Formats: sequence, C-alpha cells, structure tokens
Amino acid sequence: MAIDVLLGLQWGDEGKGKIVDVLSPDYDLIARFQGGPNAGHTLEFDGQKYVLNTIPSGIFNKKAMNLIGNGVVIDPIILKRELDNLKKNGFDPVAQKKLVVARKAHLILPTHQLLDAASESNMGSNKIGSTLKGIGPTYMDKTGRNGLRVGDTMLPDFKERYDRLVSKHKSILSHAGDIPDFSEKEAAFFEAIELLKNIPQVDCEHFVNQYLREGKTVLAEGAQGTMLDVDFGSYPFVTSSNTTTAGACTGLGVSPNNIGQVIGIFKAYCTRVGGGPFPTELENETGEKLRQIGREVGATTGRPRRCGWIDLVALKYAVMLNGVTELVMTKADVLSGFDTIYACTQYKHNDETIDYMPYDINAVKVEPILEAIPGWNEDLTKIRAVDQIPAKLTAYITYLEKHLGVPVKYLSVGPDRAQTLILN
Repeated sequence: MAIDVLLGLQWGDEGKGKIVDVLSPDYDLIARFQGGPNAGHTLEFDGQKYVLNTIPSGIFNKKAMNLIGNGVVIDPIILKRELDNLKKNGFDPVAQKKLVVARKAHLILPTHQLLDAASESNMGSNKIGSTLKGIGPTYMDKTGRNGLRVGDTMLPDFKERYDRLVSKHKSILSHAGDIPDFSEKEAAFFEAIELLKNIPQVDCEHFVNQYLREGKTVLAEGAQGTMLDVDFGSYPFVTSSNTTTAGACTGLGVSPNNIGQVIGIFKAYCTRVGGGPFPTELENETGEKLRQIGREVGATTGRPRRCGWIDLVALKYAVMLNGVTELVMTKADVLSGFDTIYACTQYKHNDETIDYMPYDINAVKVEPILEAIPGWNEDLTKIRAVDQIPAKLTAYITYLEKHLGVPVKYLSVGPDRAQTLILN
C-alpha cells in the first residue's frame, strides 16, 4: 500500500481540514506531517464548527486513527486546549484511543514565543507576518540540535533539559531588553505536559510503515500551503517547514516510493495572510468583496486575509513541485457574485513576459497578465449533484484543468462537509 498526501497549493487556508474530514472514512490512519499550531483547519458539520490547530482533521471519523507526526512542532498548552474543547463537544480522542503522537515531534516552549515576538519586532517594516506562536524558533532549535522532543517528557531529567534550553533563550532575549514575565505560561506548560504524557507516544516511522505493511490506508495531512514552503515558497515570507509532498517523507518517516496519490487543494481564487508577494492581490472594492463573501479571516490569527484572483503561474509551479495527481477546488461558491472572473496566466517581469515563478519575486514587483472568464453568477450552496453544476462553472473547471494538466476531482461549494461533490 502507498501513503496518499493531501496538501495546499497556494498560501494556505485552502480548506484542507474540511477535505481531510470528507475523505477520512476511506482511510485507517490520518497523519499530520509538518507545521504547528499556526495552522487552523476549520470543519463544519451537523450545525457545529470546529477549528483544529494540531490534531489531525480525521479526528471526527469513527474509524480512523490519528497521528501527530515527527515533523510537527507541538505547543502542549494549545494541544490541551484543543482536547478540552473537543471533550466539551462530546469528542475525547484520548479516551477513545484515536490519537497518538510521535516521540520525535518537537515541543514549543513559552520562551520560543518570546523569541518569535522579539524577532518579528526587530524586523520592523520587513516583518514576515509571523503568527507569533513560536514556530520558527522551535524549528531553529530543532535544526540547531537543541530542541526538546515529546519523548523527552518521559525522561527523569526532563525538567533539567527544559531549564537548559530556557537558559539559552533568556541569554538571547536579554540582548533585546527586559525579558517579559512568563511564569504563568510556564505553569500552564507543565500542566499541559502531564496531559501530553497521557497520549500514547509512538516511533512515527515504524508506526506508519507498519500500517502500510498491513495493507492499511494512510492519508498524510499537510498544513499551510506550497507557496509557504521554506525551500520553494516566497522566501523569506514563508513558514519554517517543508509544506510540499517531500515534507511528508521526512515528517512521517516514509520513503518517496511509498507516496501514492497526491491530492492538491486550491481555492477558486487566492488569499494570503502576512507579508510577502501576492501578484494577483486586489487592493480595492473587488478584493474586499471577496473577503466579505468568503469570510476570509484567519482561523488561528483572526487577521483579515489578502484576496485576489487565481494565479495559474503559482498553481502550475505547485502542481509540479508536489507531483499532484488530482485536484480539489474549494470556495467556488464565493465567486457566484461576479459576472466576470479573472485568472493570471503569465507575469510581466523586468520587461519580459514569463510563465514561471521568478527567483526575485520578493525584490521585483511582477504584473499579472489576466484572462477574463464568464462568471456563473448562481448560488452553488444548495448543489448536491454534479448535474446541478452551472455550465459556466463547468467551463471554468475545464479551463483550469487545461492549464494545470491535472483533473479536478472534488468541488467544494460551501463550508459544510455535505457541500462537497465528486466530479470524476
């Protein structure tokens, strides 16, 4: 058996959580492979709305086991809050034995968040737009070989290891001025660690590969989006992990030849949170209309998202990087209020017309070349069958498939899990 991968193809917020939830009945294991609680996966069903930051989006499925993989960085406080909220709503994945965590996953400490804030403040107008969750500093400690991992919580000298790392952080922070008091956060951290120790810890690489050896189905769930990949995104305005298919291999401990289907998710338009280039951004009434209709506010940060037309240059780049085999288009319903929509097919860059992502996209402003496409201007939210899809929306999907060279298999026409259509 192969492991399927589901990930975002834009700048995040494409609707990955909903689609994982929809697909989870087909899988025995849902495994989150990278990122941290800067992710916000929103799921809606039975009149309820849930936001998950760390826990995989298959948690509401009765069949699937859920794994927080070794490529994820975990804030125990936020994880405890997630679990407490789920319990209040009748879901207790720990008691139901539906959640395990990789021993090799790294921990976010309260001082990581202080470092994050200090770094962002120091950058002034060049700030990245960090969520200030401590993600970047935690990955820095991971690559710097200083980090604390989930498995360390079971060691007798865990507190000493914690103190050593905090001492290092304090030394760095002291150069930026007075160190804020974090004693309350620290107490909450150690309280949450006790809950974390109740979640079964596994050697992720053996755990996942055992599922594959037994012929069971596995879905790897990504966070953020391809254009935020630390290597191939719009660096330095990126996240701190590999958000591409390659990240599933290192984030779970599976070999490249075990990758099966790669399911890429994109919005019918584009959004972005934080700083960095956004060639098709609409800083006008149209952009605001997209924001209002699409309820484009960060599920984790609460920040309004920047909005624009779909960027096929960036999308083709993402399809190539990930080896995408099938596509999911979300939020088609948001475009129902437009008589005409647009798609960027090329960039004007340094007096040239190009159809690829340039290295200097952060330094040189590119101008999008847009093609006009007739809008369908019909309410899609009540559609439950493929034959109800408006002809102009079908034409838009065909147009996208021609440019991207990959079939659109799923279409989302609303936030609820029931508002999802299988096209082919």
